[in-house]
Amino acid sequence: MNKPLMAKATAVWLVDNTTISFKQIADFCGLHELEVQGIADGDVATGVKGFDPIANNQLDQIEIDRAEKDPLHKLKLKFNAAAVGEEKRRGPRYTPLSKRQDRPNAILWLVKFHPELSDGQISKLVGTTKPTIQSIRERTHWNITNMQPIDPVALGLCKQSELDAVVQKAAAKSAANGEVMTDDERRKLVSTEQSLAADPEPRMPTAISGLETFTLGGDPREEEEERHEPILDADSFFNLPDADEDEEDDEDIR
Repeated sequence: MNKPLMAKATAVWLVDNTTISFKQIADFCGLHELEVQGIADGDVATGVKGFDPIANNQLDQIEIDRAEKDPLHKLKLKFNAAAVGEEKRRGPRYTPLSKRQDRPNAILWLVKFHPELSDGQISKLVGTTKPTIQSIRERTHWNITNMQPIDPVALGLCKQSELDAVVQKAAAKSAANGEVMTDDERRKLVSTEQSLAADPEPRMPTAISGLETFTLGGDPREEEEERHEPILDADSFFNLPDADEDEEDDEDIR
């Protein structure tokens, strides 16, 4: 147990009955410090009745006394022997009603971009059933024409760390079976941490974007030939007589 039962109600009781700092209450109850401050100001948890952690065997009075004397002291949840050996119940992930309509789009995204994932892995990741996954794989789902692949992380159906862990596990299984992955599949298996830690790819200046296949310089021999070509003026294109010849013709006529 990482935080007390009814964490917000416990925070309300600690704010009303102790002089513990907001930071200590936030760390103990798993809340944000500003949220605890909002409880003290009356802006958050309005109407919530305080939950006494001492009477409910979650906190000792000694811990509260120490926290009041030392602002750096962290409250420790009281040991509960009944919780020892308690395991998380297995089964599909619970999905809120407001997000259940987005699950087919998330399944389509996983099937399209991570075909190495098994139906069981997808089922645990987004909280669905294997027949639904199979119908989307075979494109026999009743609403397949209106579905669009959307990242389940963007939909809030799972965390990015959970998706990375499942993908890495599927990659390790494929490698153990001797399957060879393509370059595109290897790029998909890069986790978020590895992607953020990678060096950014060099970008081409926008001034020459789209001119990658063109050379900016010409043949030097052609430039040399252009230098030796005679320079022609406009008069050279017309057979006009010289000015002296025109004057001689005029004198003969006279």
